[in-house]
Amino acid sequence: MLTLQQFKQARSVLAGVILDTNLIYSKSFSKATGNQVYLKPENMQVTGAYKIRGAYYKISTLTEEERARGLVTASAGNHAQGVAYAAQAAGVEATIVMPTTTPLVKVNNTKDYGATVILQGETFDDAAELAAQLAREKGLTYIHPFNDPAVATGQGTIAYEIFSDLPDVDMILVPIGGGGLAAGVSTLAKLLNPKVKVIGVEPTGAASMKASVEAGHVLTLDSMETIADGVAVKTPGDQIFPYIQQNIDDILTIDDNELVDAFLDMMEKHKMIVENAGLLTVAALTHLDCKGKNVVSVLSGGNMDVITIASLVQHGLINRGRVFTFSVQLPDRPGELLRVANIVAHANGNIIKLEHNQFININRQSGVALRVTLEAFGHTHKRAILDAMCAAGYQARECHTNDFYN
Repeated sequence: MLTLQQFKQARSVLAGVILDTNLIYSKSFSKATGNQVYLKPENMQVTGAYKIRGAYYKISTLTEEERARGLVTASAGNHAQGVAYAAQAAGVEATIVMPTTTPLVKVNNTKDYGATVILQGETFDDAAELAAQLAREKGLTYIHPFNDPAVATGQGTIAYEIFSDLPDVDMILVPIGGGGLAAGVSTLAKLLNPKVKVIGVEPTGAASMKASVEAGHVLTLDSMETIADGVAVKTPGDQIFPYIQQNIDDILTIDDNELVDAFLDMMEKHKMIVENAGLLTVAALTHLDCKGKNVVSVLSGGNMDVITIASLVQHGLINRGRVFTFSVQLPDRPGELLRVANIVAHANGNIIKLEHNQFININRQSGVALRVTLEAFGHTHKRAILDAMCAAGYQARECHTNDFYN
């Protein structure tokens, strides 16, 4: 079993390597949930995620012979950067196998740390299969991203910092993928204060740990579907599973659409980029059945490419009714377009884009097609704009999200 002495050793090894990601009090989330909410911003960590803790500590425990053989691992991105960074610092070679779906920023950052990157398969499990094969065939030392007590020990040092900043913490929310972070944080947290609650959070479309805990043994999912690529793991770690069973008090599951809303909240209220896996604990705040508690949300990482950021912003604004599109048929006569613009302006809508098509009908007198994309203050304001169009005699039809991109 993991001991307090092992965690102390890990903290000593990591001193001067990792950043002290001090807790940030969230006034907005506290007000919304009725708890005192604090954020643990591991998205600001070296390499942009907590994974450097476990990777660096694990590599520090290797023998000279194990290092000399070279390292290999599989990762959806953040562990890859942690291993690459630690390997470069230790002066050893590292080969990283990553899924082909890994965001470009994670691939490029891993290469920048001097590692050799191989893209394989669509999921972490596909990449892990090749990494294990390379370890066998080439004699490389395999650094597992989560199914290793030493790696979990390094990740668990997060709990030391949480208790240092907030000694009377009542609850810690931690993302779960393979389980290394959750195992390490929950185990050390319980050693420091057995009364603290540690809640794991998984995406609904990849809840392999929750299914395993309910079954009483490690299960493998048939398929996964989630935007939280950092925790998309079909099979949790069997070596760390007992720590999850013993120290995690509950596991919540979050739908992807909630992560989109959480992304906007973090951008607008805290000016931080947090990747989808790290947003799990933010989205989970509204699912807690408690009030007046000191709650810490661990933001596990912030490595997100610009294209994904742009997509999340667009979908988030649409979900909240702050951007929407409506279509309407107009009579083909001068002044109709101006009339629509005036109705929107009078309702305080801000037009982003107009698509005016006179050729949708052979008989132009039958109508001209107009699509209007505009900004609003939310769903209530959106409804008021559409009602104003209808009151003026136009049959305006809101376009759904899928139509928005057509």
